[in-house]
Amino acid sequence: MDVYLTAPRGFCAGVRRAIAMVEDALLKHGAPVYVRHEIVHNKHVIADLEAKGAVFIEELNEAPDNRPVVFSAHGVSLDVFKEAQRRGMMVIDATCPLVEKVHKRIKLFDEAGLEIIVIGKQNHPEIIGTIGQLDKARKVHVIYSLEEAQKLDISDGAAVGFVTQTTLSVDDTKEIIACLKQRFPNIQGLDRADICYATTNRQAAVRELAQATPNIVILGSKNSSNSRHLCESAFKHGAQNAWLIDDYHELDWAEIDKLSSLGISAGASAPEYLVENLLTELKRRYNNINIQQIIMAQENVNFKL
Repeated sequence: MDVYLTAPRGFCAGVRRAIAMVEDALLKHGAPVYVRHEIVHNKHVIADLEAKGAVFIEELNEAPDNRPVVFSAHGVSLDVFKEAQRRGMMVIDATCPLVEKVHKRIKLFDEAGLEIIVIGKQNHPEIIGTIGQLDKARKVHVIYSLEEAQKLDISDGAAVGFVTQTTLSVDDTKEIIACLKQRFPNIQGLDRADICYATTNRQAAVRELAQATPNIVILGSKNSSNSRHLCESAFKHGAQNAWLIDDYHELDWAEIDKLSSLGISAGASAPEYLVENLLTELKRRYNNINIQQIIMAQENVNFKL
């Protein structure tokens, strides 16, 4: 079997930083350390941290006042910060710095009195945190599709600004932004959206991967936006089969046995050991494995704790 590995794949700088902040808090303060929402969207990362003493909660009222609480890489609303301050909680903010940039931009648009469009999934924690930077009375237009962009109830002459979720499909978001720019020629926002470097690089690598093999495995959890979009990108660019799996145990090996080639990538919240475990299993099952690398970019980004 020919096996194609993408690079870059797996953990991005924001994910590495967030996980390290939980581990650092556990070393300094002991268990339990409470984490509001999944620190990153990956089943194995969560299980690993729980084994070390992290307790994952959805709301602050599930944590006592006298233990550290970590805010996830997706960011939180100002109301959550204020509630933690009111209770005197020790807050460790693991919000990804690239998400924080989006928070700053939406605040600037608010101060300028612009109509604000947010491109992203309405109920995703990153979008909830981004909108939560503004007063609740402030109207914000949240859209996720080209159709929603076309139907936006904003007058053509309005002063408009947009931000995006950092983990969206590059291709889909490009279409939405093009539509917005056609409707609102003076719209303010980044030309290439706020999609982060890691999401962009991994989608580009999967596009290339789909040219090498029609069969692609994406390692990542189903609730991971960037992992889901890798799977969608694979199909969009020619893959006949694309599987989004938490680990190799989820593969239908009877189906894999029929293949002569397989591509492998991993979402930005998926640990590298999941890739290594899959490769080990492939080598155990098949006598002749030819592994090739598809390298699209070199990533040297690191965020300080």
